Amino acid sequence: MIKWLNTLFSKIKTEDNTDRIKPELIENQKNNIKNVSNKFLIVGLGNIGAEYVNTRHNIGFKIVDFFTKKEGINFETLKLGALAKYKFKGRTFLLLKPNTFMNLSGKAVKYWMDKENIPLENILIITDDLNLSFGKIRIRKKGSDGGHNGLKSIHVTLNTTDYTRFRFGISDEFKKGKQIDYVLGEWDEDEKVALPERLELASEIIKSFGTAGLENMMTTFNGK
Repeated sequence: MIKWLNTLFSKIKTEDNTDRIKPELIENQKNNIKNVSNKFLIVGLGNIGAEYVNTRHNIGFKIVDFFTKKEGINFETLKLGALAKYKFKGRTFLLLKPNTFMNLSGKAVKYWMDKENIPLENILIITDDLNLSFGKIRIRKKGSDGGHNGLKSIHVTLNTTDYTRFRFGISDEFKKGKQIDYVLGEWDEDEKVALPERLELASEIIKSFGTAGLENMMTTFNGK
């Protein structure tokens, strides 16, 4: 009798689940989740124009430029920025340099998020940070804009601060009242010598973001 009841309830449960969710719907959901989770938007913040290329404030541009050159891929000028696509270990990385200037960076970020159906947790914003010594790395999954105009724009446009930011230290070696000149100034000779090694490390961080997971990436690279 017990065996018969178990068989009966098992059959009812199986038939009930089958009626509720069709197999093809389950498969479509799995495919959608897979497609979304394997696509990442890497945004380097900076200002367009030759006069800004080698400035401290443009380290976001410099990092993604270094990455694309290293991996042999090219940027294409598209709506609201230059975009490059890189595939690695089953993941697709979209590297973006907004052409909106720093103060309107959020506009480009949101456009490409929506266009490519990329979730917030798969976005990495690369920016400079005055509060960190030169080349120091700090990765956070959320936080304030710290007075950075590019981050302010992203916060306002996305209406959240819950996205991952990769901060690259540029130090604060400037005299009182000279912050803008310093940020928009070019690297000094010692920094230029040290930059290549720091850019190599930044490239590893980009790959790690899409393959190792945020927590592992933070553990591995924070403070380096």
